[in-house]
Amino acid sequence: MSEWLVRGGYAAISVFVAATYGLLLSGIIARTLARVQGRIGIPVWQAFLDVFKHAAKRTAVSHGVMFYLGPVFRIAGGIGTLLFIPLLYDSTIFGNFHFAGDIILVIYFILFGALGMALGSSEAGHPYGAIGVGRGLAQFAAFEVPFGLAVLSLVIQYDTLSVYDMVAAQQGGVTNWTLFTNPLAVAAAMLSLLGSTGYAPFDVVGPPQEIPSGPRTEFQSDFVSLMQLNRAIFAAAKLVLFMNLFFGGATNLIELMVKTWAIYMVPIAVAAAYPRYRTDQSIRFFLRWPTVIGIAAVILADYLFNAS
Repeated sequence: MSEWLVRGGYAAISVFVAATYGLLLSGIIARTLARVQGRIGIPVWQAFLDVFKHAAKRTAVSHGVMFYLGPVFRIAGGIGTLLFIPLLYDSTIFGNFHFAGDIILVIYFILFGALGMALGSSEAGHPYGAIGVGRGLAQFAAFEVPFGLAVLSLVIQYDTLSVYDMVAAQQGGVTNWTLFTNPLAVAAAMLSLLGSTGYAPFDVVGPPQEIPSGPRTEFQSDFVSLMQLNRAIFAAAKLVLFMNLFFGGATNLIELMVKTWAIYMVPIAVAAAYPRYRTDQSIRFFLRWPTVIGIAAVILADYLFNAS
């Protein structure tokens, strides 16, 4: 029991670090995009202020139990994703929980948060709620296809379903990273990341021009705080997951920040350069070249690594 309490305490530290880092990233990225667009932008610490401000508020509006469980399921998916991937490789404090087959659980938690939010939003009573849920889940399914294929190719390559073991296999030098041993899988996954971050041109759910409607205005008070906190945790968790799977993981916090920042700059650069896609355009994009690259990664991994 004492061992589990210790591990639980370490896990809480990991969640706190990830939430802080994610909130800081959101402020920096918002200010960066504002500068690109010729604006000043918000202070980098604005996300922290928003979380505390909304957490201190209360609401008397009710849309049903499921409506308010949406943000709860969402943050449960974000925290669950984070807790089953190592924040730092071979670290006592930031190692988190890991076991054989944990990549399956991680993918489930990613899906769990999205489905929970869809169930909550569908009970909002807004006439266009079903449309928003439909297009959001459609895009989610589309960009998860190339990511799933990329993960499958890694399972074939490393002969394991453990994220920790995949990181361990990449130790010993830069040339051992998946980036160099399986570049097709990295390409498919990075194209998938463009959609999962929710920035332009794939911001079909909750883009800036639709802020007057949707979850940002229909959820109030501490539920908004939960959504903002989850966005920070989930962003950090996804970046750490990509770092672990494709870029060799990290053994210290400085390395983690440098690598995840570099990964995050890919979708941010695309968002600054491209206008928004329609939902059908977004779905067609992910089901074309990213999916083809993912299939090629699986075939090549099976040929190269199973043959040997």
